[in-house]
Amino acid sequence: MAAKTQDYTAMMKDMMGAFPMDTKSMETMWQSQAAFAEKMSAVAIDAAQKSTDLSARWTQDTLSKFSAMTRAKTEPSDYAKSMTDFASASAESAAEHMAAFAEIAKKVQAETLELMLAAGKDMSEDMTAVAKKATDEMTSAAKKASAK
Repeated sequence: MAAKTQDYTAMMKDMMGAFPMDTKSMETMWQSQAAFAEKMSAVAIDAAQKSTDLSARWTQDTLSKFSAMTRAKTEPSDYAKSMTDFASASAESAAEHMAAFAEIAKKVQAETLELMLAAGKDMSEDMTAVAKKATDEMTSAAKKASAK
């Protein structure tokens, strides 16, 4: 008497047929994730552009002040005054520019939080809808199986 081998392919096919997959919900989830990634990328790119512009302005501002300091002076005391003026202007400029960088960071943080909250709400609604649909399908499949 020969042993019968189990047909695992048929068994898997039957099992997967009993638990149908809704590819539409997976597609919707993928689209939601892509839209979220696009929005997060936009926030990051905008912040990078603003930071780069701010850095360039700060550099140009510093170089113009430095240029004024390096000009030839007639009195030796003018060199000390020029250096003091440059140091003072640089400190003031640094404070202004660091505050501007902080504003960029604050805006990124607020926009990121807003996106995360919206994404969490959307995901929660999507998961609730998917779970309800799956429950309905499982109940239907169970009723069909028990009716046989």
